[in-house]
Amino acid sequence: MHHPDASRAAVSALGDPMPIVRATAVAAIVSLPSSESASSLMPLLADKDEFVRREAAYALGRTKSRAAVERLSEVLLSDKEDGVRGAAAVALGDIGDASAVVALSNVLNPQSLVPGKKKKGKREQNAFVSRSAARALGQIGNRAGTPALLLVLQNETAGDDLRREAAEALGRIKDPSTLPALRTAMTARDPYLAQAATEAVRRISNNQ
Repeated sequence: MHHPDASRAAVSALGDPMPIVRATAVAAIVSLPSSESASSLMPLLADKDEFVRREAAYALGRTKSRAAVERLSEVLLSDKEDGVRGAAAVALGDIGDASAVVALSNVLNPQSLVPGKKKKGKREQNAFVSRSAARALGQIGNRAGTPALLLVLQNETAGDDLRREAAEALGRIKDPSTLPALRTAMTARDPYLAQAATEAVRRISNNQ
């Protein structure tokens, strides 16, 4: 119904014993005012069910509430399930608050460790999480995200899909200092990466 009164009627279902009911209720309450829906959704980021946590993260992105940024950043770095972490990255991009740049950059930095994890617990980065983090940095558009994106773009061992996301994100950020790296990527063997880098160079050059 996309009406606040209808959403309020669904709030009680967020505590239902059945995960499918909680997950469905998550999508049903986003018509509440931003702060109200965010405060109702954030506790579900700690839900025992992966599906519920993931849907709550996506829904928090739709609220555009900056109050959710800190909690989503924690989920991005610490949740055990990659699907939930990817959803948190997507949500942070949808919200677009610069305070998420550090967490998103940590996801892309191969030298960074998940807080609280020992070195031996370092895990291989999930492709969806990495791409979502790169895209989110572009959506946020803050130049503080450029170092992490440049690391990815210039890392030839990174997947072409991820490098392409980094190039597109750099094009959105429009930092002229990234032009040399982007021009180098214009000659990449992957034609889609080369195209993304070319478009990024065009966007940045037109902005100067």
